[in-house]
Amino acid sequence: MTNFPSFDLTAFETATGEARAGLALRLDEICRSIGFLVLRGHGVDPQVIDDVWQAVGEFFAQDPDAKGQVAPPYQGYPYGYLGPNAEALARSRGEDTPPDLKESFNGGPLSVPAQASAEALDFCYKPTLWPDLPGFRPAWEAYYAAMEDLAERIMRAFAAALQLPDDFFAPMIGHPISALRALHYPATLGAPEVGQQRAGAHSDYGSLTILLPQPGRPGLQVQQGSAWVDVPAPQDAFVINIGDLMARWTADRWVSTLHRVVAQPGQKARFSLAYFHQPDWDANIAPLDGSTAYPPVRSGPYLMGKFKATGV
Repeated sequence: MTNFPSFDLTAFETATGEARAGLALRLDEICRSIGFLVLRGHGVDPQVIDDVWQAVGEFFAQDPDAKGQVAPPYQGYPYGYLGPNAEALARSRGEDTPPDLKESFNGGPLSVPAQASAEALDFCYKPTLWPDLPGFRPAWEAYYAAMEDLAERIMRAFAAALQLPDDFFAPMIGHPISALRALHYPATLGAPEVGQQRAGAHSDYGSLTILLPQPGRPGLQVQQGSAWVDVPAPQDAFVINIGDLMARWTADRWVSTLHRVVAQPGQKARFSLAYFHQPDWDANIAPLDGSTAYPPVRSGPYLMGKFKATGV
């Protein structure tokens, strides 16, 4: 794939008439065919991005004991630091593989709605475990808030691409239960184990993912037929992909594509930030075309079931 699909969000938001309709059609075509795109014209403050990169770099540069101070207090706690050998994403689709070659820091929503259920409080609204690093929390929260705003704008574009009113998704994403994950893939010195990747082949679980890859550090690949296609990591752009929940929502009109971060000998270290957008806990997700392609599911319990499948 020589020309990876891209989409300019600001161009769409400022377009009118036939030009806007044409861009919406293009977005629909991308989501139907590959479910991945490079997003330009995103409007996120570059300082917010610079600050979170610095904070994340300082966190992962710490020794293992310091990072371990914010490890999950028990198996299944959704947030905090996950060290090496803690996760195998390919297991979410039943593939038994060695653990992924990565470490991560994970955080949840910035606020808890007053009407949150006990079930939601016990899962997605657990407190984020903050490292004792000056500036880390404000940088993380500023970036999370920027992603929440960007996801809302993307969902408006998605509605237009699906020929729905622009605000169609708004009632279901007022209190999204989204998560932000910072990832560090250490340099690979020797050959990985058989079947081992930096992140095993998987599809994402929610409505959409906003990925900020380290510019110029490739490694993310998407499956197209029997081939794995490299996803570019350009400067000043995000990578967006459709998740399983959006595929259900569109009755598979849009595709949630398998992807991985490949492991090869001699790779440099790589960082990325992934914001996993998920509708409100109680949002009812049923096929938009009114079909019975999938039974309705509640957003939160659906996510919780997916999450439990990836632990090591």
